[in-house]
Amino acid sequence: MQNNRNYFIAIALSVVIVLAWQFFYMNPRIEAQRKVQEAQIAQQQAQTEQQATTPAATVDGSLPAGGVATAEASREAAVAQTARVAIETQDLVGSINLTGARLDDLKLRQYRETVDPTSPMVTLFNPAETRDAYFAELGFIAGENAGSVPGPNTVWTATEGATLTETTPVTLTYTNEAGLTFTRTIAVDEHYMFTIEDEIANNGAASASLAPYGRVTRYNKPSTPSIFVLHEGFLGVVGAEGSLAEYDYSDVEEEAVGNAKATGGWIGITDKYWATSLIPQQTLPYESRFSHFTDGQARYQADYKNDAVSIPAGQSTSVKTLVFAGAKQVPVIDSYQESLGIPKFDLMIDWGWFYFITKPMFHLMDYFFHLVGNFGVAILLTTIVVKLLFFPLANKQYASMANMKRVQPKLEEMKAKFADDRMGLQQAMMALYKEEKINPVAGCWPVLLQIPVFFALYKVIYVTIEMRHAPFFGWIQDLSAPDPTSLFNLFGLLPFSPPLFLMIGVWPLIMGVTMWVQMRMNPTPPDPTQAMLFNWMPVIFTFMLGTFPAGLVIYWAWNNTLSILQQGLIMKRHGVEIELFKNIGRMFRRKPAATK
Repeated sequence: MQNNRNYFIAIALSVVIVLAWQFFYMNPRIEAQRKVQEAQIAQQQAQTEQQATTPAATVDGSLPAGGVATAEASREAAVAQTARVAIETQDLVGSINLTGARLDDLKLRQYRETVDPTSPMVTLFNPAETRDAYFAELGFIAGENAGSVPGPNTVWTATEGATLTETTPVTLTYTNEAGLTFTRTIAVDEHYMFTIEDEIANNGAASASLAPYGRVTRYNKPSTPSIFVLHEGFLGVVGAEGSLAEYDYSDVEEEAVGNAKATGGWIGITDKYWATSLIPQQTLPYESRFSHFTDGQARYQADYKNDAVSIPAGQSTSVKTLVFAGAKQVPVIDSYQESLGIPKFDLMIDWGWFYFITKPMFHLMDYFFHLVGNFGVAILLTTIVVKLLFFPLANKQYASMANMKRVQPKLEEMKAKFADDRMGLQQAMMALYKEEKINPVAGCWPVLLQIPVFFALYKVIYVTIEMRHAPFFGWIQDLSAPDPTSLFNLFGLLPFSPPLFLMIGVWPLIMGVTMWVQMRMNPTPPDPTQAMLFNWMPVIFTFMLGTFPAGLVIYWAWNNTLSILQQGLIMKRHGVEIELFKNIGRMFRRKPAATK
């Protein structure tokens, strides 16, 4: 019993963490996905019916009203309703709505909705007239002598036939009754960053003042329920020295979140793989907030407002704003942080608590991917590197287990000698450990230290867009999704789909077998409870990991295989018998009948 105590302490802690993670957070949410989607559809229909008799909002706090029309139109009809400027770049396709100069029509060229390369492109932005509206807008709040300043209903003028590309910015203009001329130049790079520069010329007779604002608005939350390891919702770094602020949709449904006035930083809304953020001019103070409005069309909004600026008659001023709208590609996000000086912009990707492990692990995996061209193989190579880094600790773990096995006969003698004296048994055992120079808890530390690595790897596979739809070999066409096969329909031979908890594919089975073999490397515990745990743990983990991303299951199976080889070599070097074949034989050996 003693020679397995350390091993089972580590296993028990691991099981508690992973079981709680899976059964209390992941599985219930995944199972509830269908119901949530049905409820959202019903809610949207109810909102649409209500909006027929409910007037639109008159004001969004201190921001101008507009853009909350009843969401009844199809996407194609909504896009066709207004004059637009086309967007055509390497990574984006869509258009700018000249009403409000709003970014409300955007698709991502490099990403498809499913693994099928002919499936539709991922849609990021939709016009306000649609049920899934999502858009970004910049405008102004009028001050003294400003007249009608650009807002959500302003119709801008563009050169006929203008198209926004990586090399051809577009210019929009608007002149109001007070003599203010607004010239908006919109540029975009080859990825997902828009640069919007507004020049305001005061041709009137008096000084005028106005305050720039920006907002990102969406009507619906993501249809896929989020899990606790991933943040989806509002986020930002308010102030050049600010820390990351994250708020779930449910947080702002209860109460709007206002941020203190700051200079520098960014705010936005993030999904698992996509995000939109506003980066105000980093030299101008601004106030920001995250809100949920229920007047008219229900909507979520991240917005900011700069302090008012004064423009003397005959003079002009300019304001520069950046808008990120696209995929959260790690190298792209990192390059924006460095080249544009956006503070902590890399935290838009949810690296988690173990940021200092997760991000380097991604870069290691990404390096191997560019070396071999397959993220599944990159996971296998990364596992080898992790095993080499932990080899000294693992060597101590297995050496401790080997030493514990070596003194097992003495421990059995002590148990017989001190059968009725638990205190005496403990003292004798401690004396034996000291004499043999054995640390009874040394075996569990390596396992405990590898738990953060496991979670970090899970984050890399689950949240980074580079893993999305990344194939391995054979039937694994998406390492970020569970193994699509199932033992219970004979891996597709039977014409039905088992329920989620029975989706035990080939790779979870391989993982379960490798775990079972690894556990059979050690003697079966004499304690019946531990022996039962010993026997059932591979089965539990097989069912549990059936819904995990295939990439993580492949990592675990490969890690188990390397551990089996490593443990066998270390035990052989210490002259300790490997119990594998003996334990397997005991499983199939018929027990003698009990004598009467």
